[in-house]
Amino acid sequence: MIKHIRRYFIAGLLVVLPLFFSLYILWVLFSFADGILGRFINVYLKQRLGFYIPGLGLILFLLIIFLIGVLTSHFLGRRLYCLFERVFSRFPLVQYIYPSLKQIFEFLFSKNHLSFKKAVLLQYPTKDSWTIGFITNEGFGEAREKTAKDLLNIFVPLSPNPISGFLIFASRADVIILDMSIEEAMKLVVSGGLLNPEFK
Repeated sequence: MIKHIRRYFIAGLLVVLPLFFSLYILWVLFSFADGILGRFINVYLKQRLGFYIPGLGLILFLLIIFLIGVLTSHFLGRRLYCLFERVFSRFPLVQYIYPSLKQIFEFLFSKNHLSFKKAVLLQYPTKDSWTIGFITNEGFGEAREKTAKDLLNIFVPLSPNPISGFLIFASRADVIILDMSIEEAMKLVVSGGLLNPEFK
């Protein structure tokens, strides 16, 4: 009886906790983004017009991010951003924090990691020890000619931070190509092996 109660309780926790924390994080982010601008604008609206608009700060915040993206995507804005970044990166402590955060967010929001061709298994660093990697390209001509092997360029990410890793030139015959998607393989790497993809 106790075992059944414990099992059902744990099953309930596994459903409720991820949902609760997801909603809580979304609410915190919404409150933070809305509070940056909305607090001041809504105070003005309340005093002048007698009402306020919930979520106005969030809308303005997203609009500002969009406009910054438009500006920095063009030549002049990109030059100004590079200048600002060089100056900003020289501040104490910022030079250690900012570049790492920039790399993480660029990786999370860019689609560069989706340009990997296939997820693979290869024996590394020793025989019968397997690691996951991603085919990035065919091996370059000189390496293939001098080794007389059909080489593949394979990026092996470090777990749990896939931004860093190393490049291996492996023979196609020594590589096992996986059926899982790039996204599934990336989740496996980031989770340190906790999130195994389903195998059908």
